[in-house]
Amino acid sequence: MKILLLGEYSNVHWTLAEGLRQLGHNVTVASNGDFWKDYPRDIDLARPAGRLGALRLAMRLATALPRMRGYDVVQLINPIFAELSAERLLPIYRYLRRHNKRVVLGAFGMDWYWVHTCTEKKPLRYSDFNIGDQVRTDEAAVKEQRDWLGTAKEQLNKLIADDCDAIVTGLYEYDVCYRPYFPGKTRFIPFPIKLPVTYSADQCKRSKVTVFIGISRGRSQYKGTDIMLKAAQDVHRKYPHRMKLVVAEGVPFAEYQQLMEGSDAILDQLYSYTPSMNPLLAMSKGIICIGGGEPENYAIINEDELRPIINVQPTYESVYEELEQLVTHPKRIPHLKLQSREYVKRHHDYLKVARQYEQLYVSLL
Repeated sequence: MKILLLGEYSNVHWTLAEGLRQLGHNVTVASNGDFWKDYPRDIDLARPAGRLGALRLAMRLATALPRMRGYDVVQLINPIFAELSAERLLPIYRYLRRHNKRVVLGAFGMDWYWVHTCTEKKPLRYSDFNIGDQVRTDEAAVKEQRDWLGTAKEQLNKLIADDCDAIVTGLYEYDVCYRPYFPGKTRFIPFPIKLPVTYSADQCKRSKVTVFIGISRGRSQYKGTDIMLKAAQDVHRKYPHRMKLVVAEGVPFAEYQQLMEGSDAILDQLYSYTPSMNPLLAMSKGIICIGGGEPENYAIINEDELRPIINVQPTYESVYEELEQLVTHPKRIPHLKLQSREYVKRHHDYLKVARQYEQLYVSLL
């Protein structure tokens, strides 16, 4: 098949492309590299800096569009698949729809169905937009609500979701938000991870537990990493002889990976039920995820044996307690490291995931 993957989140599309290419498909990735993370792509759609950035990107897209025709499948990472307004993206979507066989929408992150469902219907005990029955009122959450609710982005998201041939959800949370609206064309497929060839679950007799946390620019409060960082700093202050803390903030993907190497645990996404791409990448390296590991996460992938994730509730106290337990009881670490690697191998190996996408694409043609 000839496949176009348009847009990028946390290396999902490039990793998927690598898997699909291994299966013999002709795959093109067009994206902005997910901003400063600078993930690989075949067609660069990064928005140039400056006052005329939108115009220059629109011209870049116009030049690239003839290369985006004749595909069997076009998969969009999000309704906002390029750094342009919803109004400008609508005719581009219609062009793609007209000149390609099938279109798949990815439900991998921020969009109207995610914001609306978590704000209004609240099917999750907690999320980026609610804690129980209470809607989050912090600035970062409110900004996203204003951006998506009652706007052109909402209209574009609804139009594409109604019009496309299939919707792929990458996490349990996103599946909960899309499946009630589109039960017939929503398909859950786990995120793809390319496992390292070698790794070690041994602590190498280190005297300190190394804890890693990555901070995304402008999204620390929204993702809860501000709370996780404070808890980690406080545990480190109490146990400086037992714990080492590594912080990566706003760095390219290659540097992020280098900083993560050798860590024992990663703190990520306080409000999530499930590990997303960054913690899954860490787990593939035998690094323990402290974050989202709710029962629903294991249920959707039919995992009834492995429990590698140290699940935390969305509070400072929960993060502090779980991290303190890990630092003061390091004998747990080798076992959790082995389970972490096995978990990714079972459910997220990029070739296994690519085959699931292949099956979906074939069923659409």
